Amino acid sequence: MGAENIITGVLEAGGERLDKALSAASGLSRERVKALIGEGRVSLGGKPATSASAKPTAGTSWSIDVPPAAEAEARPQDIPLTVIFEDEHLIVIDKPAGLVVHPAAGNPDGTLVNALLHHCRGQLSGIGGVARPGIVHRIDKDTSGLLVVAKSDAAHIGLAEQFADHSIERAYLALVAGHPRPLSGTVNARIGRSDSNRKKMAVLADESSRGKHATTHYKVLKELDNSALVECRLETGRTHQVRVHMASIGHALLGDPVYGRTPAPLRPLLKRLGFERQALHAAVLGFEHPVTRKTLRFESDLPADMRELIDETTR
Repeated sequence: MGAENIITGVLEAGGERLDKALSAASGLSRERVKALIGEGRVSLGGKPATSASAKPTAGTSWSIDVPPAAEAEARPQDIPLTVIFEDEHLIVIDKPAGLVVHPAAGNPDGTLVNALLHHCRGQLSGIGGVARPGIVHRIDKDTSGLLVVAKSDAAHIGLAEQFADHSIERAYLALVAGHPRPLSGTVNARIGRSDSNRKKMAVLADESSRGKHATTHYKVLKELDNSALVECRLETGRTHQVRVHMASIGHALLGDPVYGRTPAPLRPLLKRLGFERQALHAAVLGFEHPVTRKTLRFESDLPADMRELIDETTR
């Protein structure tokens, strides 16, 4: 995939591990730099670098011979995408419900990754040495909405750091059973694998050594017939977080086949509308561009199926 790329520079400071210093200077991950040192593709002061832990002095010149990225295992597929934003470093997608993000045992193809490999063909710089999109977060197959994906090592590292320190702005719109009280609040509850069903997540006791801390702030936007439109803002990003947290306070998402039951009066309506997914939409995504440092913020309107459900349940 393209010609080899020679990156060069001069170390501005000394006393830092070589892999760390070159990662910051080149935009490659530390693991990628280590691998290239092992392959003899890194030079320091005109000589081959032999140790990732070496601590060269300031002013030392360096070069990295980056080979063409290997082809990804997943195959490119021409699957339509709604692109909200794209540059050489990252792409923001408005994902439809029903599209799986990453190939897995039950979904070997037809995924967002397959679609991105086709859409971004020739533009991927080789994350970890492989020409693949960098998936830094996921949303469930049957959840719709905004998703950012890295196209370069530098973007992948920067976005991953922002997700890790919880500085990403994320807001979801959900249709939930009943009318939450109070009208706004915060759910602080650890989330981990359920003891009764390993395919499900569950709220765990605060003193549990399992699972991870999770925080969701919710606000009722509109009360509907036996349901409500709720905004959920995440401080953390745990698997099924909104679905698990809202179910834990007695207000499971409408249509959720795993974590709750739709109120009996609404079941005929969902059947008539053919609504067969959890009513959840990733509506807001904001972050600092990991390369340009510009603040980016995107919003996505509710999809047609959720709007129709709101119309049918409006009092």
